[in-house]
Amino acid sequence: MRKTAPLLAAVLTTLAVSQVYAADLPGKGITVKPAQSTIAEEGFQTLLVSRALEKLGYTVEKPSEIDYNVAYTSMAAGDVTFVATNWQPLHDDMYNAAGGSKKFYREGTYVSGAAQGYLIDKKTAEQYHITNIDQLKDPKIAKLFDSNGDGKADMTGCTPGWGCEAVINHQNTAFGLSDTVTANMGNYSAMVADTLARFKQGKPILYYTWTPYWLSDVLKPGRDVVWLQVPFSSLPGAQSKVDTKLANGANYGFPVNTMHIVANKAWAEQNPAAAKLFAEMKLPITDINAENAAMHAGQASEADINRHVDGWIKAHQQQFDQWVQDALAAAK
Repeated sequence: MRKTAPLLAAVLTTLAVSQVYAADLPGKGITVKPAQSTIAEEGFQTLLVSRALEKLGYTVEKPSEIDYNVAYTSMAAGDVTFVATNWQPLHDDMYNAAGGSKKFYREGTYVSGAAQGYLIDKKTAEQYHITNIDQLKDPKIAKLFDSNGDGKADMTGCTPGWGCEAVINHQNTAFGLSDTVTANMGNYSAMVADTLARFKQGKPILYYTWTPYWLSDVLKPGRDVVWLQVPFSSLPGAQSKVDTKLANGANYGFPVNTMHIVANKAWAEQNPAAAKLFAEMKLPITDINAENAAMHAGQASEADINRHVDGWIKAHQQQFDQWVQDALAAAK
């Protein structure tokens, strides 16, 4: 009995310290409600933030999947706590319409180098010397990409509510393509499945996509497909004055975007630890591409995505722990 007494005392001391530490965590007793779009591949970015918040003592709910515009209005109202995939400038109109900087906290850059644009298969590009979407004004060129027999090119657009559909529709008109190109909007994953099927059949394809996303790992630019340039810069709404021309003179129609963690402003002001965390976290776009490729290869269950998040943290433990420590310091 005497031998077990010191051991028991040590265990009780450890438990007491743990309980005091837990009580001292800034997030104790506070529930966080994340949101993301219906793009399953966004789960990786969102859950990584959730994990870090849990280390600060917060109780984090499973992310709700809603359209971006609903996410911003819900976050402005306080019904959603944060979104980890605010695209700038792509989401500027939705962000500003829901209250902008008066309603939202947005500091730091979570992800850099997110590209978007239009692509066609390399075989057709080389055979017909197509380098610019402007060439699709030619009915003969446009007809190459006709998949439903109406004589117009069929472009795989994006899902309504994502923000990209507004840009694609705007540009289709601005570039004078309305008579020869139909920009199809709908369920993006279903449309991409059709696009991939056409490619495998050796048929011409025309589609919009973005990075980070698994598609560019399957249809590799330069090997399978080529990016198309646009005749001039033209974007809608808040992006109207953005010049999309790159330093080398090339113009692919979209600025390179950054992604940010955005939170309800009032909540962030009441939770300086979480605010510090949101401002500091950074995730390399190459890591997102790799995780998304793993999802496309069959590792797409909720358990798989959670395993990917845990694996990333383990591989970057020192950086992850530093974020948590800096956030804890901000709470004092």
